Amino acid sequence: MSTPVESAQLVLKLFELRRDPVLREARQWFIADFHPRTFDEFAAVIAGPRNASYRMVVGYWDMAASLVTFGAIDAEMFRVANGEIVATFAKLEPFLARLREVSGFTEFGHHMETVVRAMPGAAARLSRQQENYRKMAEARALQRPTKGKRSKRR
Repeated sequence: MSTPVESAQLVLKLFELRRDPVLREARQWFIADFHPRTFDEFAAVIAGPRNASYRMVVGYWDMAASLVTFGAIDAEMFRVANGEIVATFAKLEPFLARLREVSGFTEFGHHMETVVRAMPGAAARLSRQQENYRKMAEARALQRPTKGKRSKRR
């Protein structure tokens, strides 16, 4: 297990990595625009042009969580400083079992899942986050013009 100072240094390093412009843009897309409702929608998006963004976000958070599961970062310190991991896992969680089954990679997202599910009140927090995402997706859908209809200009 790491010392509190070592944990803090690693948490700060993870924060520094999150500032990378490519990762920042990928995280923004993942949280704001990635709202699959079914596994087929999920699979289509992650197999499409945004595959690199998806892999970057999920890979970053699973790697960061692995530092917790292997004891390099204190779990509580990590969770306090990295709430975004819950938001990320909330998007992945509904599709995780099927993704593992289809891909054959049964350990996919294991570290992220372990860290998030170990949080006090994790199930309720995930449920709230998923409900918030559902509402976000509905609001965004209402803002988009429907195909074939033009907006009227005055």
